[in-house]
Amino acid sequence: MKLFSNYPTEVIILLFLIITYVISGYEKISDWKGNVNFIKDHFQNSPFKNKVPFLLAILLIVEIIASILMIIGVYQLYTSETKEIALLGIELSAVSIIFMLIGQRLAKDYPGAMSLGVYFIITLSGVYLLNS
Repeated sequence: MKLFSNYPTEVIILLFLIITYVISGYEKISDWKGNVNFIKDHFQNSPFKNKVPFLLAILLIVEIIASILMIIGVYQLYTSETKEIALLGIELSAVSIIFMLIGQRLAKDYPGAMSLGVYFIITLSGVYLLNS
């Protein structure tokens, strides 16, 4: 299987992020109202408190697009060994993490912001590998 022999780390990082964002998107869609209520409570003392549904929808859209691009990217790595779409998807993944980091910091959820660092490091590793 040439996909794993030529790009093992890239594919594993992409699969990790695909699983993360597909499940995240599914959870947001399947319990939209619960997520909005939880996040409204979480951001009750932040400038985002009245814009939660709009911002959550933007985050959901970014996650879905990033997931689709990364899925296509894995396929392209396998079929033609091209990295551009995978790289675009993983870069969009980094943007979504930055969006979440901004929200966590404004909500003063410092442990939550810190936990995003792990995802960001994994994402940056993927960006680095797909860029080389």
